[in-house]
Amino acid sequence: MPDGFTRGPRRVCGVTGSDTPQPSRPAPVAPGAVRLLAGLVLLQALAVAVIAGALVVALVRGTSMPGPVVFLIVLAAGVAAVLGGAGRALLQGHRWGRAPVMTVQILLVVLAVGWLGVEVAVWSVAVLALAVVVGGLLVTPTVVAWTTVGAGRED
Repeated sequence: MPDGFTRGPRRVCGVTGSDTPQPSRPAPVAPGAVRLLAGLVLLQALAVAVIAGALVVALVRGTSMPGPVVFLIVLAAGVAAVLGGAGRALLQGHRWGRAPVMTVQILLVVLAVGWLGVEVAVWSVAVLALAVVVGGLLVTPTVVAWTTVGAGRED
């Protein structure tokens, strides 16, 4: 190569690249509110998975109505999988994770209020409080900004 000539970026098919590998940029770290939200959603997913496991145990021990129990096992496993995926999506900044999480929180509030109408129990208050906290975190400006297209990741 002649003196003073340095090999710069090259252009291939309209894309500019370089001969030397560029260090990859570190992935952006999710804000604290998003990490807290994802942790609570993953906790809910774990709780539903434990319920599915308990239903499997009940099915194996024997039940008078196995059909509904099998349905509830499949339903609980599906909800746990959706919540787990949604929690991971929220951490990665994907917008789609908000809808299933909010849907589950609304259903939990309705269930907890119904339970409280029958009897005030610690677990029903805990379910209600958790659902309200998760639903509230889901609509905070920080979480919405993180999960808006391009905020938390590169598309």
